[in-house]
Amino acid sequence: MEKIALLAGAGRLPVELARAARELGYEVCAVALLEATDPELDEVANDCAHISIAKLGRIISYLKKQQVKKALMIGKVTKELLFEKKVIPDFKMVTFLAGLPNRKDDTIMLGFVRELEKIGVTAFDQTILIRKLMPGSGTLTKREPTAEQRRDMEYGFQVARELGRLDIGQTVVVKDMAVMALEAIEGTDACIRRGGELAREGAVVVKVAKPQQDKRFDVPTVGATTLESMIVANAKVLAIQAGETLLVERERVLALAEQHGIAIVAM
Repeated sequence: MEKIALLAGAGRLPVELARAARELGYEVCAVALLEATDPELDEVANDCAHISIAKLGRIISYLKKQQVKKALMIGKVTKELLFEKKVIPDFKMVTFLAGLPNRKDDTIMLGFVRELEKIGVTAFDQTILIRKLMPGSGTLTKREPTAEQRRDMEYGFQVARELGRLDIGQTVVVKDMAVMALEAIEGTDACIRRGGELAREGAVVVKVAKPQQDKRFDVPTVGATTLESMIVANAKVLAIQAGETLLVERERVLALAEQHGIAIVAM
């Protein structure tokens, strides 16, 4: 049985991936990087260590002990953790961050990939086991967007792609062909809520992959918490990039969308 490491952030994706990996015959050694990592991961993985994302030395030591050669990095880890005083990095993490030319998402993640390579661990496409969670093009809900909302979707798609090209974020909130909010360090849900406050109602949320998307990390993902944020923001359309965006908890997401009159479209 081949052994793989799963470096897990928040959300349901790590659990879904661990379950898919075990069904395919892999032995899964997981590292829960956050307090918010789904506790079900302990039950689904063959082994699960709880090590803070800030403790890079301990993470590396665990992977060496498990003698893994492949790793998957999946789940939400917002960059704002780097600026929280309660998160105290170990010496290896301090050294790692000090050696980076900037704090862009891709810079940090590619640097982490190189750290893994130093101990003989290869990071691979995080979607390879869960491609079924990436919808093809089309409207996923019974409700279709209006003509005006489709214009906002197209405009938001262009803006979001440019935002991704700059490696800033992947989500844009639009209303009446005007940008209400752009995602940065705060993450998707906070961006949606902020955009909703400015739009007041009827906003369109667009989330896409970066043009230079590296599928070893940071693949765009939406799920129930995305819909919950849209409900709070009174947004009415969610547009995602077809074949490039992971849709988690699909049944629950679509049920929430139908209940609250939200259209979901894979573009």
